[in-house]
Amino acid sequence: MKTKSPTTDNATLAKPLAPEDVRRGDYVAVLSEEYEYPAFAWLCDHSLTSRDELIRIRLRPRETEAPLRVVAACLPFVYVKPPKGDGRTLDLRSVRLVRLDRGYAQRVCRAVGTGKKKRR
Repeated sequence: MKTKSPTTDNATLAKPLAPEDVRRGDYVAVLSEEYEYPAFAWLCDHSLTSRDELIRIRLRPRETEAPLRVVAACLPFVYVKPPKGDGRTLDLRSVRLVRLDRGYAQRVCRAVGTGKKKRR
């Protein structure tokens, strides 16, 4: 007896993007953000790091958001727009993006809504 699992048939993977692979019209999400802090602000052992050195920390976003659509790109900057609300510019030197499956992104955008009233 063969059984089909509907979740495995519809599952897709997000693909990490290099900055040069970002294209207008792509649906993307923020995978991680990088923050830089001067070593002296960490009060760490100065024998391990010099005071002028930067400490880089990569963090995942705590809150997930709806897929972002790439409106324009001028590397390293990308202008993205969520289904609702205003767009914003991302600096790809500090943000790592993943490309989302188009079908998945469109379904999520419809579920979130674009703020337009539906016709009956």
